[in-house]
Amino acid sequence: MTDIYIEEDKIILDAMCQLDRSGKKILFVHKNGKLLASLTDGDIRRWILKKGDLQMPVKYAANYHPRFLYEQEENLAMRTIKELGIDAIPIVNNEYLIQKIVFANDTAQKYKKFDIEIPVVIMAGGLGTRLSPYTKILPKPLIPIGDYPIAEHIIHQFCLYGCRQYYMIVNYKRNMIKAYFDEIEKAYQLEFVTEEKPLGTGGGISLLNGKIKETFILTNCDILIDDDLTKAYRQHKESGNMITMVCSLKNFTIPYGVVNIGKDGMIEYMQEKPNMPFFTNTGCYFVEPEVIEGLAYNEPADFPTVIEKYMKVGKKVGYYPIGEDAWLDMGQLDELEKMKVRLGC
Repeated sequence: MTDIYIEEDKIILDAMCQLDRSGKKILFVHKNGKLLASLTDGDIRRWILKKGDLQMPVKYAANYHPRFLYEQEENLAMRTIKELGIDAIPIVNNEYLIQKIVFANDTAQKYKKFDIEIPVVIMAGGLGTRLSPYTKILPKPLIPIGDYPIAEHIIHQFCLYGCRQYYMIVNYKRNMIKAYFDEIEKAYQLEFVTEEKPLGTGGGISLLNGKIKETFILTNCDILIDDDLTKAYRQHKESGNMITMVCSLKNFTIPYGVVNIGKDGMIEYMQEKPNMPFFTNTGCYFVEPEVIEGLAYNEPADFPTVIEKYMKVGKKVGYYPIGEDAWLDMGQLDELEKMKVRLGC
């Protein structure tokens, strides 16, 4: 369990990678085994949203008033976790030395803490050319990941949040997609929205004008987000955003030594194969209905272009950061195989 402990002089970027590896959503900051603080994905997310530097030590983002129980109180651990809605609680002795960590073990219940219950729009009209030759036979939403096609995995994921109304924008091989979903039993409402011509990731939602009157989730049909999106929804609403983009941290290691040149033409310093962290668009968004109303009906548009339009006129466009391993993307063949492994298929 050493992957859930971290020292306070480690950098925040390393902590993010460690959280991804552990899959536990929380680390415990210690010194020689003594509990000092806790560091959750939420703590790091708040640091990022404050424009904090990921190269700073974890002590700047950590919570130095962590919840804990003494050894003699261990029998209260699961009740405390449930009452506080936390992921884990450390058990310490009288010297605050960590003896063990008790984790919540019901993921489905954790996601049920706060139902979203808003519409979900799945963009499923593309050709899926990056997944050829699979998509020459099947449309991308029906490519199987284990026992279910990817589109059904996406719907099952959002059903955990209480979402029951789904719209699927279809074009390529749409009759095959409709036939599949018409034949299965569903505990949700699914309405197909048909493009008669390719409209891009933004133009398709113009066909929903008059259908959606509340905040909705917009998602690509080839991704899964392994994170608690109730927090993203609350951030979106509390910030008053027009659009909130779910963004995944990526770490790219430059395979060369990098030389930094100063203004005087002299070398300032060198870095051997440095890590370059950046955020990337996952293809999942929280969107206000006014965005639909502002689109030209049945005209092609890419959603990133729609976002830029709102940014230029001063509308609030935010982002919700998640870890690198929390974004599962099957848009390419190698990523498709990785998704199968992650889902145990």
